[in-house]
Amino acid sequence: MFGPDGPTLRELAVQALSSVEHGYDLLAPKFDHTPFRTPDGILDSVARALAPAGPFEDGLDLCCGTGAGTEVLGGLCRRSVTGVDFSAGMLDVARQRVRPADGPRPAWVRGDARALPFTDAFDLVVSFGAFGHFLQDELPGLFRQVHSVLRPGGRFAFPVFAPPRPAHRAFWMLLGFDAVMRVRNALWRPPFVMYYRAFRFGEVRVELERAGFAVESAALPGFGRRDDGSPRARLLVARRVSPGPGA
Repeated sequence: MFGPDGPTLRELAVQALSSVEHGYDLLAPKFDHTPFRTPDGILDSVARALAPAGPFEDGLDLCCGTGAGTEVLGGLCRRSVTGVDFSAGMLDVARQRVRPADGPRPAWVRGDARALPFTDAFDLVVSFGAFGHFLQDELPGLFRQVHSVLRPGGRFAFPVFAPPRPAHRAFWMLLGFDAVMRVRNALWRPPFVMYYRAFRFGEVRVELERAGFAVESAALPGFGRRDDGSPRARLLVARRVSPGPGA
């Protein structure tokens, strides 16, 4: 599962017993050598799907980690690219790793996605692999934050993958992981929130619409379809069309 440059079992155990923020600070130097880093195939597929709607002026990578998604924005945005994450360690790695030859040089901001330090600042927000760190009742507030940092007509885009069926081993692996995390969080503090099966397409769509977005989705090519014909991977694009709740 992890190559020779990835974290050791002991390092993973220390991370898992830390807070989310401190855990990622510890993992940051080896994060790109783990399966947790979003694969290039997903990043490239999202970039190709978003390209016809661009070019965009200003882009934000939400929960940017070591900057893989920020590099996607560099090919889509003309004026500025920003990565925001609450892990100082991940941002340090991103600063060292992401040095674009062309396009805007990224700005790196330490901040919490639930309290973003921007207003009406971006035309495009992307996020990759971060939503498992938010509890279900945090999603409405998270989506309102994204709505607030987008300009009218701006887009919030992220890939969504169909959950595996019970007949597949991956179903039981993810179920087991979530169960272990729930037991860990019931017995140990601080909590480490990371649940793979809590982010459901239908519920997410409803919450995005409540936050003032018009939501569309399209199949991402290259990932095939399930037995019922539905795509294994979709790009969900939420466009800001209203002032938002309470505005």
